[in-house]
Amino acid sequence: MSTRALVLGGGGVTGIAWEIGLLHGLAQDGPDLTAADTVIGTSAGSVVGAQVTSGATLEQLYAEQLEPADAEIGAELGARTMVRLAIPAILPGRPYTKRRRIGRAALRAHPESAERRLEVIRSRIGVTGWPDRDLRITAVDATTGRLRVLTRADDVDLVHAVAASCAVPIVWPPVRIDGVPYVDGGMRSATNADLATGAERVVVIAPLVQSFSKHMSVGNQLARLRASGTTRTAVVSPDEASLAAIGRNVLDPTKRADAARAGLRQAAAVRDRIGDVWT
Repeated sequence: MSTRALVLGGGGVTGIAWEIGLLHGLAQDGPDLTAADTVIGTSAGSVVGAQVTSGATLEQLYAEQLEPADAEIGAELGARTMVRLAIPAILPGRPYTKRRRIGRAALRAHPESAERRLEVIRSRIGVTGWPDRDLRITAVDATTGRLRVLTRADDVDLVHAVAASCAVPIVWPPVRIDGVPYVDGGMRSATNADLATGAERVVVIAPLVQSFSKHMSVGNQLARLRASGTTRTAVVSPDEASLAAIGRNVLDPTKRADAARAGLRQAAAVRDRIGDVWT
C-alpha cells in the first residue's frame, strides 16, 4: 500500500475555516484526506492537523466554524505588517539568517508572555494531548532562524506546539518551549511540503501559496519530492470565489463562516483531481 501525506498550509483564522470546509466537502463524496499516514501542519494547518488527527469528525469541525468565534482574538495582517516581515527577508543572508532577523523583530514587538494566545489555541483545537498518529508541526526558532519539526516524540505539549506554529511574527508574541522562543512555521514556507519526503502520494491544501523565496515555493518543494520518489502530488489553493469569501485580512474571525462555506463549495470542483492522486 502506498504511503500518503496530507500537507496543511498556513492562512490565518480564515485559512483554518477554508481548509476544514474543503476537507469536509471532499470526504462527503470523495477522498477522506484525514486518513493520511502523515499529516504536516504549518500555522493554520497545525490547528487543522491537530484536530483531524485527534478524533474529531469533519462534520463536527465544520459546524464549529459556522458558530460565532467568541474565543478568538481578532487582529490585522495588513500591508504594513507584511512590509515589516518582508524587509528582513529581502536583505542579504542565508535563509536562516533572514528568519533570525524576523525572529528578533517579533521579540522586540512582543516581549510579553504568550499566555493569552495559549488559551486561545487551547480553546481552538479542543485537545491537549498528541494523537497516536504521525502528526508533524512546524515552528521556527526566533533566536536561530532554524526550523523545528515538533512531533509526539518531543517532550512538548500539543497546545504549545500549535501555538508556536501559529505565532505570526509582530502580530502575536513568540511562544516559548523550554525557554526557547518560537514563531510561525510559515516563516520558512507557507506549506513546508518538502517535509513529506518518503510519501508516495502528497496532497497539499494551501490557503496561501506565496513564499519569501522561490526555492521554498510549494511548486519547487513538490518538484523536489517527485525527484526523490514521490509518484503523485496535488495542490489545492483558494479559487476566486474562496478568495473573496476569505477576505483580505486572514486574521478576521468574523469571516471564518464564509471561508468554511467557500471551502465546502470548492471541494466539488477539485474532488476528481484529488481523488486521482489520493486513491
